[in-house]
Amino acid sequence: MVSTPSSAFPPAGGPGPDADRITLGPADAEQRLVLLHGWGADADDLLDLAELLVDPRVSVVALRAPEPHPYGAGRQWYDLQPIDWDQLPAARRALRERLEALGASVPLERTVLLGFSQGGAMALDAGSALPLAGLVACSSYPHPDWQPRPPLCPVLLSHGEQDPVVPFEASRELQRRLAEAGQAAQLLAFPGGHTIDAGALPAIRQFVQACLGAADPAA
Repeated sequence: MVSTPSSAFPPAGGPGPDADRITLGPADAEQRLVLLHGWGADADDLLDLAELLVDPRVSVVALRAPEPHPYGAGRQWYDLQPIDWDQLPAARRALRERLEALGASVPLERTVLLGFSQGGAMALDAGSALPLAGLVACSSYPHPDWQPRPPLCPVLLSHGEQDPVVPFEASRELQRRLAEAGQAAQLLAFPGGHTIDAGALPAIRQFVQACLGAADPAA
C-alpha cells in the first residue's frame, strides 16, 4: 500500500519457506513486527514497510490470509462481497493461534502487529486479546461484535479522510470503542484515500519503535 524503493531490508536469514508467510530478519531476533495485508492482496503487499519501520535486527513476518480471493489472485481473511460474518469466529481463532505460535520464537510482549484494511480489522480483533507490545491499524474498521477488553496494549490508527473504500468514520468508531475500554488511541488523519500515507510513516515508525523499546536511529 506504500510505494517505496525496493532496495533493502537485508534479511539475515532470508525469506522464510512457509507458504503461509514471508519471513525477514535474523532467526535469533528478540523483537518482531507482524504484517497483515488487506482484502485481495497477499503476504508480500506490506513488506516494503519493513525497512521503513524497523531495523534489520528485528524479525518481520508477513502473514498470508487463509482464503483465496473470489475475484483475483489475492487472499482474504473472510468473505467481504457479500460480507459473511459467520466466517469471523473461525478466522479470529485461526489468527490468534498463528500469532501465539509465533510467540514461541519471539515473545508476543516484544511483538507489534500492523494490519491494513481487512488486515487491520483482524489485527485489532485477534490481537487485542493477546499480550502484544503494540497494535497499528491502517484504513481499518471494527468488526460488528468487537468490544476491546482491558488490559490493552498501545494502539495507533491511521486513515484517509477521503477514503472511498472504508469510510474515515470507521477509524473514529475504533477510537471510540478503545477509549470506552480505557485505551486512548491516536488517530493519524490524512487528506487521502485507501492507503498507508507516506506522510504518516514517521509517526508510525516512532510508535513501533517505542512499543518495541528501541531507540529510533532515524529520530
